[in-house]
Amino acid sequence: MTLISLALLALAWQAAAWLVASPLLPGPPEVAAALVRASADFALPRNILITLGRVAASFLIAMVVGAAIGIVLGRSKALDRVFGPWLIVLLNLPALVVIILCYVWFGLTEAAAITAVAVNKIPNVAVTLREGAAALSRELDEMALVYRFGPLRTLRHVVLPQLAPFFAAAARSGLALTWKIVLVVELLGRSNGVGFELQTAFQLFDVATVLAYALAFTLVVQIIELLLLQPLERRAGRWRR
Repeated sequence: MTLISLALLALAWQAAAWLVASPLLPGPPEVAAALVRASADFALPRNILITLGRVAASFLIAMVVGAAIGIVLGRSKALDRVFGPWLIVLLNLPALVVIILCYVWFGLTEAAAITAVAVNKIPNVAVTLREGAAALSRELDEMALVYRFGPLRTLRHVVLPQLAPFFAAAARSGLALTWKIVLVVELLGRSNGVGFELQTAFQLFDVATVLAYALAFTLVVQIIELLLLQPLERRAGRWRR
């Protein structure tokens, strides 16, 4: 059914291109030709790899820092009352503002780009893990206390297994958000990557190249979702059965 649905989408796209009859709405053949041209000198795969590297770095930082903050706030009501409002402020701060501030404060550097993306994602991860940490089983906590697990063993064998579904949910939503913000970061302040190539194509009104890069990168991210994140999500929820 998925292939049939995608085929229908391609047909509708081609029909719309015929009706409009404008270079501003190229059909699938024109986009495919642009995809081949962009791949001929390995520009497209090279820029996708560069963007994926930024996505991976900022995603990892956001998951580690956001999870630590979320677990601490979820386990301590006092800290949550003090610092919880900070998360609300960061959640509602526009991503574009964070990106601009990072570039102004740290310059047009790779570190500034990755920091901007990570800062945008950290509050989402923290909120998700905070809800998970607040819902942890008290019975299991008491069991760990009785058997004198200690903080590290309790974290490893009691807390983290219960939080696995929340980690999976944060990772799945986080990937979709992270790569979109990375493209904006690249468009505003980097000299390579998919976002930079989209900006260049926009300046030339090359819609076919814009769509070629968009489709190629979306396909790569979807493959990561199907082959990595969805299996991890199913594995994370297996303990509930």
